[in-house]
Amino acid sequence: MMLDLVVRGGTVVDGTGAPARRADVGVRDGRVVTVGEVDEGGAEEIDAEGLMVAPGFVDLHTHYDAQLFWDPTASPSPLHGVTTVIGGNCGFSLAPAGPAHADYIARMMARVEGMPLQSLEHLDWKWSSFGDWLGRLDGQVAVNAGFLAGHSAIRRAVMGEEAVGGVATDSQVRAMVELLGDCARQGALGFSTSQAHTHNDGDGQPVPSRAAARAEIEALCSALSGLPGTTLEIIVPGCLNGFSEEEVELLGTLSLLADRPANWNVLGVSAGNPEGCERQLAASTAAAERGATVVALTLPHTMKIRLSFEHGAILDGLPGWRELFAVPAEERLARLRDPAERGRLAAGAASKEAGILGALANWKWLLVEETFAPENARYEGRSIGEAAEAQGKEPFDALLDIVVADGLRTGLRPPIPESEADWELRAKVWQDPRTIVGGSDAGAHLDVMCGAIYSTSMLGDGVRKRGLLSWEEAVRQLTDVPARLYGLRDRGRVREGWWADLVLFDPDRIGHGPERTRNDLPGGASRLYAEAEGISHVVVNGTEIVRDGAFTGATPGSVLRSGADTDTVTVPGR
Repeated sequence: MMLDLVVRGGTVVDGTGAPARRADVGVRDGRVVTVGEVDEGGAEEIDAEGLMVAPGFVDLHTHYDAQLFWDPTASPSPLHGVTTVIGGNCGFSLAPAGPAHADYIARMMARVEGMPLQSLEHLDWKWSSFGDWLGRLDGQVAVNAGFLAGHSAIRRAVMGEEAVGGVATDSQVRAMVELLGDCARQGALGFSTSQAHTHNDGDGQPVPSRAAARAEIEALCSALSGLPGTTLEIIVPGCLNGFSEEEVELLGTLSLLADRPANWNVLGVSAGNPEGCERQLAASTAAAERGATVVALTLPHTMKIRLSFEHGAILDGLPGWRELFAVPAEERLARLRDPAERGRLAAGAASKEAGILGALANWKWLLVEETFAPENARYEGRSIGEAAEAQGKEPFDALLDIVVADGLRTGLRPPIPESEADWELRAKVWQDPRTIVGGSDAGAHLDVMCGAIYSTSMLGDGVRKRGLLSWEEAVRQLTDVPARLYGLRDRGRVREGWWADLVLFDPDRIGHGPERTRNDLPGGASRLYAEAEGISHVVVNGTEIVRDGAFTGATPGSVLRSGADTDTVTVPGR
């Protein structure tokens, strides 16, 4: 009987860390049926000579919740080898909040996750439940996609406008627990929540989950213990600024209550502060001593972000700055012209409370990437310090004068130096069992960064160029490790009987191109986009979705549902 697909003559890196071996891969009905010598023919055949054949990469931290409705490919992630994406992170999901909450949820997602509002307005927002929302994606996506139920959406659905800043009553907490159970029984892969000070809604107020008392969070996490195939994702202020003792205790407690691993986002790694990295990972050690499991998501590359006073993402995390981004553009421009307001903003950015974000307050080092006013063109590619010197002004004033002249649209990048020591420390962290590679944020912050490059950066910059990991270990970190953390059933390995999610790449070319602006989103919105290099074929459930760096148009992806597509992963202490 002819196979559906045969991948011939490649070097199979199976995801387990086992030594690579030359083998054919035979596929029938979406699953791998043979890894070895395949004598049968295939309806489709791929010549993999000179290529590595790996399991599809699993990205646990994306925000493709909205994009998949207008872009079933989840571009550009599959171009970089990703075949499975998990959304609904950081406490932010579109469901279960229904049409009555569409305006609030859309504006919140636009503000906190950098999704263009004009694109979000193209959704019909008519789903009635989490299951109804998931059902709209069935048969419509190129990748496998699963979603957590977000705390802010659950809270809004139960409490309405009181969700912002309001303390939930006992009956409201019970209603949230019941709603989370409904979401999981309808397919939500788990629960996500955020207490991060940088997370503000479309009105500039703290997102709903930030108003939750500890008892509310504990009740929702406890509910997971009775919901098969679910998991837990948490963000607390210390994820950015360093964990307090109270936060370390909280992370472990929530994992124990849920009887699930808890992952947090995102662990920064710098050779300039290795002690800070180890202090953050100590939270996982403390949790393990109690029988809990706490895992840090970490990016394999330096996150290069684009700042703008138009969308305010990241900048609004500076103390006192969210008030600025809560007002309309014209009023914001007026405020930025006011010397008193400039002084207030500068003081907030330089305060101790700014934490790690305070590094931005060294304004002279910011690079001017893109300008719009003719008089600002001369500053493109230069630092604010150089612009200030040319103008005879203080750097912060020079910065704001440029921003005001550009009508807030100026593109700015913090210079992030990168050393070989940084890469060497990252490679150690990738292999630390207290971490997991991910946290790309793909699908969000679209005009700030292109998170989809995380996989090709790890393979191209970390393995091909620097040899910091073996191919076998790097692939394991991108595939089997995240798949096992979330209990993804029969995914993450090239193994007989498992789903045929495959990536074929050239080990001599793997990498990624530069980030470029594309105006290809609904409503004419733009995003930063990077192409992959060296990835020739991507297969999802036995069907090719990427061939020679281009999408085929096929949509064989599965919508992953808890229990049906995931196994339950518990913690030792329970």
